[in-house]
Amino acid sequence: MNSRVVLVLRGVIGLALVGSLGVQALLGFQLWLDRGEDRADLRIPLVVLLVVGVVALQVIGVEIWRLLTMVRHGTVFSFAAFRHVDRVIAAIGAGAVVVLGLAVLAAYANRTTPGDEIAPGVVGIVCGLALVVAGVALVVYVMRTLLAQAVALDDETKQLQAELDGVI
Repeated sequence: MNSRVVLVLRGVIGLALVGSLGVQALLGFQLWLDRGEDRADLRIPLVVLLVVGVVALQVIGVEIWRLLTMVRHGTVFSFAAFRHVDRVIAAIGAGAVVVLGLAVLAAYANRTTPGDEIAPGVVGIVCGLALVVAGVALVVYVMRTLLAQAVALDDETKQLQAELDGVI
């Protein structure tokens, strides 16, 4: 892989991680202190979902950073890469649960507030978004199986090369 692409991707990931820390600190704190409606039954779950969602994104960023390091060293086709990919899959799955939690929280707000706080169609769209995020986790899982096949093929190739070197 081109070293410039890896460098640019690392820069993007670094900026995203710094920005996510700002979101966690400032927005989470602001949501926690906001007492406009004094709805702790909505505010507390919203802050929890925000923090868990941002942590999931941070885990994805850190694990992709580690995979990029493996790419640079030429060791990405090894069994060590699986734990990083598994963490990415888990974090994406957690993100899907967070998005679904937002839909549930919006539906709860509609039930407990006179009138519709949030349009029911928006709640449906957010549920669909949760399904799409879960689909992304499944796509990454399929890519993990392709990585497993590539690692097995690489090991077999090395073994055959060693046998061929022994014959020669």
